[in-house]
Amino acid sequence: MAFLHPGQPVLKGLYWVAGLYGLIIRCRLWCYRNGWLTTTRLPCRVVSVGNLTVGGTGKTPVVILLTEWLLAKGQRVAILSRGYKRTSTVPYLLVSDGSRTLASPSEAGDEPFLMAQRCPRAVVAVGADRVALGRWVLERYPVDCIVLDDGFQHRALHRDVDLVLLDATDAVGLDALLPAGRLREPLQELDRASAVMITRADSRQDVEAIHSRLRAVVCPSEDAIEVVFRPEFLIAVVSGGQQSVGWGRKKKAWLVSGIGNSYSFRRSAESIGVEILGETSFEDHHRYSDDEIRQIRATAQTNGSEIVLTTEKDGGKLSSFLRPNDPWWMLRLRTEVVRGEARLYGLIDGLLTDETEQVEVRA
Repeated sequence: MAFLHPGQPVLKGLYWVAGLYGLIIRCRLWCYRNGWLTTTRLPCRVVSVGNLTVGGTGKTPVVILLTEWLLAKGQRVAILSRGYKRTSTVPYLLVSDGSRTLASPSEAGDEPFLMAQRCPRAVVAVGADRVALGRWVLERYPVDCIVLDDGFQHRALHRDVDLVLLDATDAVGLDALLPAGRLREPLQELDRASAVMITRADSRQDVEAIHSRLRAVVCPSEDAIEVVFRPEFLIAVVSGGQQSVGWGRKKKAWLVSGIGNSYSFRRSAESIGVEILGETSFEDHHRYSDDEIRQIRATAQTNGSEIVLTTEKDGGKLSSFLRPNDPWWMLRLRTEVVRGEARLYGLIDGLLTDETEQVEVRA
């Protein structure tokens, strides 16, 4: 979406709609604050990873990071996600039981499938009603902690740690509510978060642009946690074989992605030194077709591409369309906390300490 200045005629209408949207959102938030709408507490700890804006801020890699941390601490973890654009129509779908993946990317949604692949010891389930989904999972599995994917607006479920992600490369998205901007809620609602995490914080200029917007609405931002996503290695989409990022240096590549922030993927590809000949980008959660894959394959061959490079999220959806000899690779990223690591893990460790104390009291 292109954002124009408020004085331009096209955007005036958008700002009227954004005003109405903001009124509805504020009424909903008021109802929660005053008890007209209720929040349910599940009998386990809940960590939420959410957005204040629409679009890709890097929730999935942060969910994976926190889940891996909790699992390493000996916690039994379940990830709950909406499963956006999944084809399965059942109200509750088990994507992984903590030992094997039970659903395809199309059935589960691309992000829950990726989380199940990356966190094979975690239970992963999808459903629109996260309170009912949490109860459904807890009836079937012994779970110590739930990680809630995209949960900031899901006020019906109590969370013990509430993390909100802001994308450093999309500061302008914080300037207005939908549809004039990208905000789901007013910036002031960051006050209810346990911590703000600024993702893709590679550039100090980008990070400072986020801080300036937060300071404008008197939102404290000095203790924000900063995260970057660094290329880790390349994975063959069909075979699963791995290569170092150095292997891709100077290779002629065609990029393919269907994510919320295709610019960030291109920037990651540039950082490993591939020679980008062109790219095909789709909207987030895109469902690929045979015709599209044939067209991309032909275009890449015509342009002399040595590899087709895609995201790990897309790779799970693309594998069934590819031939054994197709040189399609996905780029795995690792999540690195570059500022505020002690604060982030202090929140998680504090959560586990509180749980231990409660168990001792009950005993």
